[in-house]
Amino acid sequence: MITSIDHIELVVRDVEEEVGFLEKLGFRVVRRTPHRGGSVELQLPGPHQPIVEIHKVREGEAIGMNHLGLGVDDISKTQAELEAKGLPFNGEPRLIVDTQRMLSNTVDPNGWDVQLVGKPS
Repeated sequence: MITSIDHIELVVRDVEEEVGFLEKLGFRVVRRTPHRGGSVELQLPGPHQPIVEIHKVREGEAIGMNHLGLGVDDISKTQAELEAKGLPFNGEPRLIVDTQRMLSNTVDPNGWDVQLVGKPS
């Protein structure tokens, strides 16, 4: 079952400029990772706030939203339920070592990536 928005990934022209802008709005840097050539994750204060992940635009990408990450209580079960409804996924859930989260991807009708995000079992 989908329980929350886990994160939204934005593709930007200038990562540090965007970080500065979001910090002025009250976001705080949660972590920096080497993902996609260097990404920054930010979050508003307070409980259960989604992560906004940003990285610099790369060849073949458009500036804007890259993907929507949806938090789930059981990633394997949720993926199986959605596959039974006809949604295709790009393989089994996989562990992302940098963040210690399980991810699984599908694509919406417009070509946007949608990720399921869960905790390792």
